[in-house]
Amino acid sequence: MSGEGGAWERNRVLLSDVSFSVGSVCFAVAALPSAAAALGAIATSAVFVIGSVFFTAGAGLALGLPNRSSSVIQFVGTLFFNVSTSLALAAAVPAGAAGGTGWRPDVYGSICFLLSSVLAVVALSRRRADTRDSAGGWLNLAGSVLFGFAAVGAFEPPGTNALLSPFWTGVGTVGGALCFLAAAVLGLLPAPRAQRAGTASK
Repeated sequence: MSGEGGAWERNRVLLSDVSFSVGSVCFAVAALPSAAAALGAIATSAVFVIGSVFFTAGAGLALGLPNRSSSVIQFVGTLFFNVSTSLALAAAVPAGAAGGTGWRPDVYGSICFLLSSVLAVVALSRRRADTRDSAGGWLNLAGSVLFGFAAVGAFEPPGTNALLSPFWTGVGTVGGALCFLAAAVLGLLPAPRAQRAGTASK
């Protein structure tokens, strides 16, 4: 039974990384101005929604792995993204393909991602994780920081209809998504030989 449990846990991690990879690609593509212009507001918002669903699926699969507090906070953050992307899609539909401003980074989801990433990096450092896991943790942290910059850049100062920083709104979203993608792809790579041997001996 323990072997079956270990296999299921490994499969959960792999499925989570696949889900985060798909979600990251969706966010990175939809945040590109050229892609948004080609797709239109409705399709672009729909891609963000699809990406957020994959984020939630990945976070749900990762619950409790490897750090319970970190994974729960990350899951909550994806739910905030589900809500904000869905609201953006709902606003775009009646406005037509050329209407609406599209999805903007959600500050609450971004805060959750940042806190989750910090807790994960701390946990990885305490258990002296291997180089691959450590790199993945730092990439996720970098992605969360960039999402945070994007959320700040998307703030509209009172009395204006302009974003505080359109540059960081776009760069932070695309850059953050690419960091998450790199971390997820890194997790899909074969584990180091020493780690596989240690797992097999348990």
